[in-house]
Amino acid sequence: MSKDSKFGQQAKILTFHPTGEYYFTKGLKAYHRRELPKSKKYLERALELEPAEPMIACQLAITCSEIGEYNYSNNLLENILDVMDPYMSECHYFLANNYAHLGMFKEAYRHASAYLDKEEDGEFSDDAEDLLELITFETDETEENPFKHDGLIAKQEKAREYLESGNFPKAIEVLKETIAEYEDYWSAYNNLALAYFYLGQVEDAFGTLDEVLEKSPGNLHALCNLVVFHHYQQDEEKVEELIQMLEKIRPMLSEHRFKLGATFALIGNYASAYRWLKVLQKQGFEGDGTFYYWLTISAYHLGHEQAARKAWKKVVEMNPEKEGMEPWGDMNATSDGFEHHFPSIIKRLESEFIEERLFAIFLLKHSVHKQKLLKNQVLNLNQNFTDLERDYADLVQAPSKDRPLTHVDFADRTAELLYRHFQPIQLDEAGLYLMWFSVFIEAVKSEQKLNNPAGWASAVEYVWNQLKNEKVSKQAIADKHFISVSTLSKYVKLVQTLLE
Repeated sequence: MSKDSKFGQQAKILTFHPTGEYYFTKGLKAYHRRELPKSKKYLERALELEPAEPMIACQLAITCSEIGEYNYSNNLLENILDVMDPYMSECHYFLANNYAHLGMFKEAYRHASAYLDKEEDGEFSDDAEDLLELITFETDETEENPFKHDGLIAKQEKAREYLESGNFPKAIEVLKETIAEYEDYWSAYNNLALAYFYLGQVEDAFGTLDEVLEKSPGNLHALCNLVVFHHYQQDEEKVEELIQMLEKIRPMLSEHRFKLGATFALIGNYASAYRWLKVLQKQGFEGDGTFYYWLTISAYHLGHEQAARKAWKKVVEMNPEKEGMEPWGDMNATSDGFEHHFPSIIKRLESEFIEERLFAIFLLKHSVHKQKLLKNQVLNLNQNFTDLERDYADLVQAPSKDRPLTHVDFADRTAELLYRHFQPIQLDEAGLYLMWFSVFIEAVKSEQKLNNPAGWASAVEYVWNQLKNEKVSKQAIADKHFISVSTLSKYVKLVQTLLE
């Protein structure tokens, strides 16, 4: 949508209840000033107060599109058409634009056509026709199926969402389907290896990478993942062998150079990391916050203080909430476990997935940085927080005996039972906690009766071991949590059902 579209201007004349109208007006003003993150914040607040108002949802979707949050925008627009106002045809045009940006041309074509069917002479009809022409040109009319890669993109996006939310079994399921359909799509193999590794299925993770390297010798992403896996397995001999191989690689693509530099930084080979990342910077590489983060880390560890501070300024410019989290700050005191790693907790609090954010609050509760985190705006002004998360944050900030028990009290008690046996929380253990919070969310949605924390904790632990192919008997886990095997079996069925 163009900056001067009449849509945003016309929206101001509609009548809303005072509270929603106040934030909607502030959001529009911020939008026209091009203060898009601020506009999004106000519009989300307006929608919270006026959840059934399609005009607010649509303006929020437009703003999210311009920020580049196309999936969030699509969810809003689809909800308008499905629930709020099926006759709000301009949503089809906005959806077409979003899908075009995502490379999903079949969906873009469908929505652009739907808009023109409904609004032949509408406000965006000329733009919709131009978009159709562009899509047809980009996909090449001579192809038998010009949209054959749309399914691949959709699967890739779904797998990414599952990976980021910690739902590794679902990610594995989608990635296996992708590989079955697109046998030479190496990115899916590499992500499948990551999902296996995060779940603790180490043999499957290494086996998947071996398959990639057999079919695509020298695949850089597979080699980089391989060295990272061996690094986490503390196999220094294998790490050194792979480093010698990676040192000889001279990739041409910027993406591959970045992957190489970031991998070297992650495993602590800062000299090689800095060399690749600095070359990219000199070449004008338009990196994101992650690029400048690894550049900062490698420069700092090599003693290039000025370069590190300059790179960190870029990190803070792109992510203002990172201010105060520089690697030379006091929050990076070395302690075992994610619960004591300040940046990890902040990153999870910022996640778009509720399971990650609930896990972050649990980590915060046990962190040596708890007091500092409690004052952080990422916790106190988090626009993504649901009522559950706000309730959990309140519980952690001000625990009280007089506080009425809620769902999050149960979630916290269950997580605490796991924490007795699984601490500090490293990469492997993180999968267990993410699984619990995922199960908890599904249990709340399906209105399961939440009692017996030991039953739920033991069941999640048992299923987690099953998924990792670790042979632990029900009797052993039941004894650990002081419950009967029959009780454990009952809750195992529940957990498995909720994870399906």
